[in-house]
Amino acid sequence: MAVSSSPWALMALFLMAASTMVMAIPPRKAIDVPFGRNYVPTWAFDHQKQFRGGSELQLILDKYTGTGFQSKGSYLFGHFSMHIKLPAGDTAGVVTAFYLSSTNNEHDEIDFEFLGNRTGQPAILQTNVFTGGKGNREQRIYLWFDPSKAYHTYSILWNMYQIVFFVDNIPIRTFKNSKDLGVRFPFNQPMKLYSSLWNADDWATRGGLEKTNWANAPFIASYKGFHIDGCQASVEAKYCATQGRMWWDQKEFRDLDAYQWRRLKWVRSKWTIYNYCTDRTRFPVMPVECKRDRDA
Repeated sequence: MAVSSSPWALMALFLMAASTMVMAIPPRKAIDVPFGRNYVPTWAFDHQKQFRGGSELQLILDKYTGTGFQSKGSYLFGHFSMHIKLPAGDTAGVVTAFYLSSTNNEHDEIDFEFLGNRTGQPAILQTNVFTGGKGNREQRIYLWFDPSKAYHTYSILWNMYQIVFFVDNIPIRTFKNSKDLGVRFPFNQPMKLYSSLWNADDWATRGGLEKTNWANAPFIASYKGFHIDGCQASVEAKYCATQGRMWWDQKEFRDLDAYQWRRLKWVRSKWTIYNYCTDRTRFPVMPVECKRDRDA
């Protein structure tokens, strides 16, 4: 059968094809702001440098101390994003962390941890989720780029239905609300955002076998963006006053779509080097949340 080559026929074919495509729905675009809008230094102030009116920040680690900062507010749900350029060269033993955490004993925590490595070895990104003081949910991936060469974007979407970790808008991990399966989920403890650069050579690289080479110091991590779009709450608050009415509460953000799941599958199949869900030495019985997270 002959196919018409008229512009209208071609347009009709294009529209039919487009209608069958599943498009990703990423979080709303992050808005870059100066450091002081949302954050304050917390320790070793003399190991931090701001540039371009506070639009860029450097954290500096030497053999004397690391350093860090935290958000001014505490949040229940939202979208949190940071552009980070990691320390370059031989960074074995060095950890750069960007995470959310509450402050009580049974704390909740959502972690990005970048683990330093010897020169020429791939960078490792570890993620973890603590709920009610319980962690042990580590996943580790190699990054598909050199994170010390340029800024890349690391973000967290957190709502009542799921937590999603993104690298340059590619989902690398989900943690679904599995409260109905007996797994606690962060929903009633406001969390601050933190970032730190510190020496962790007792565990960070090959389980502590590789020690920090201080001849390579200072180690410098650079930051831009400082985006926070969250429901701000006092530390005592147990719920978000706008719960259910924010953009991240809407249906399209309650799960990944088909395209995002394919991207996550790509990360898991090509770049994952450790997943607690498949570690039968630590967990002879697979943790119940893993099946819902499609980690099994």
